[in-house]
Amino acid sequence: MKVILYMAISMNGMIAKSNDDTSWISKEEWDSYSLATRTAGCLIVGRRTYHILTNQPEFAELKDVKIVAVSEEDFTTLAPNHFVAHSPREALDLLKDFKEVIVAGGGTLNASFLAENLVDEIYLDIEPIIIGEGIPIFKGKDFEQKMELIGQRKITDNEIQLHYRINK
Repeated sequence: MKVILYMAISMNGMIAKSNDDTSWISKEEWDSYSLATRTAGCLIVGRRTYHILTNQPEFAELKDVKIVAVSEEDFTTLAPNHFVAHSPREALDLLKDFKEVIVAGGGTLNASFLAENLVDEIYLDIEPIIIGEGIPIFKGKDFEQKMELIGQRKITDNEIQLHYRINK
């Protein structure tokens, strides 16, 4: 199984404003993320990201995707193909039949996956904005990870996607 971390970020590495606002993310970036997630067929997010994502109108595009929300506490999910796991490894166990798994935030979950050396590739869609205060892409863990750039593409005239492989 290939584990792919897929995030839209500001130029200074934020994934949302402090109030969880992600309205600055372009439709083209959402389309790219949605396609990757639907192609993989599964998605891992943190509890807070789950609640934010499931309240977005675009979420309907992911209705057939198996979603695992990682949370220390159990909570009621919104669909029969949504599950709760208590750790990154437990989330991966729930998705063991998939060839690719998309991990998509928040910052604490992203850091946990990297700190446990569970990520194989990273896609960073860089939006043309700098956010003074916000939620960083990696939060709460001390780790270092070397990577190799394996691709890049222009999403729009103002935003790019970087594709990295993790050196393990």
